Amino acid sequence: MQIFVTRAIPDVSLRRLAEALPDAQVTVHPGPGLLTPDELVVAARGVDALVCTLTDRIDAALLEALTPPLRVVSTFAVGHENIDLEAARRLGVRVANTPGVLTAATAEVAVALLLDAARRVSEGDRFTRAGNFERWDPLAHRGQSVYGGTVGVVGAGRIGLRVASTLRRGFDCEVLVHSRSDPRESESGPEWAELGARFVSKQDLLAASDFVSLHCPLTSETRHWIDAAALDRMPAHAILVNTSRGAVIDEAALVRALRDGGIAGAGLDVFEEEPRLASGLADLENVVLAPHIGSATHRAREAMGRLCVDAVALELAGRAAPNRLV
Repeated sequence: MQIFVTRAIPDVSLRRLAEALPDAQVTVHPGPGLLTPDELVVAARGVDALVCTLTDRIDAALLEALTPPLRVVSTFAVGHENIDLEAARRLGVRVANTPGVLTAATAEVAVALLLDAARRVSEGDRFTRAGNFERWDPLAHRGQSVYGGTVGVVGAGRIGLRVASTLRRGFDCEVLVHSRSDPRESESGPEWAELGARFVSKQDLLAASDFVSLHCPLTSETRHWIDAAALDRMPAHAILVNTSRGAVIDEAALVRALRDGGIAGAGLDVFEEEPRLASGLADLENVVLAPHIGSATHRAREAMGRLCVDAVALELAGRAAPNRLV
């Protein structure tokens, strides 16, 4: 039995996999660069299971080239838009992801980016490091107060709910929510009700929110959900935060809005053509840029690893992993 891992993952995960499947041969791509699709076909040829990440394109061509003997793809991520699920289903390949365990970590980063952009913390850090802080100035570095503001949460899943709860309970924010389905009819409905959340249209959320935090999956409907028209509808003092997927925002339109005063600031952990940034984005002072660190805590990444390798062990043993997608 052979298993190929496309990127180094926490050692505890690999040890767990070796304990669960002591006779398996596990190969980890040493990096540091990413495998191209053609390289991945060669490297993973003949494997029974593939452990991938969100940066690997697992399309129909790759699945067809590896199947058989490929039986399982387990992705070290929650999002799975990089995997052709229909092709996997057609070929009989099981696919699993790592839901639930990165909720708190990603919500922390969303709130951190919101606070940083609103209060201009990173901007002040650069100012201070450059030796420009000569005296306290009552007119300098004024940002947006978060306490008592209105936060618009786009996407009512686990992470969106945690962000809303943090800002409602910790910062007395009013919560507006927009989602493709009504969360009041889901098991999280009572929690949203307890927060006093109001469920509104896209247009109303954008117009009324001081802070907009994106937590929706990337689909054909959500690609460029934040475009020039959406940015025009937001107040000039608004802050936009994205910890979902980069292409939910039209980055070129965002650069124009940030440069021309359409909105006050943004905090981004993901990018449209990751890791490449849209032209001009890095030159702006009013945007906080993070290198996709939403789940980057020791606890969250190790939990993701456990889910990932446990799914491989279960599926290869002929048992359904609880986190199976197809």
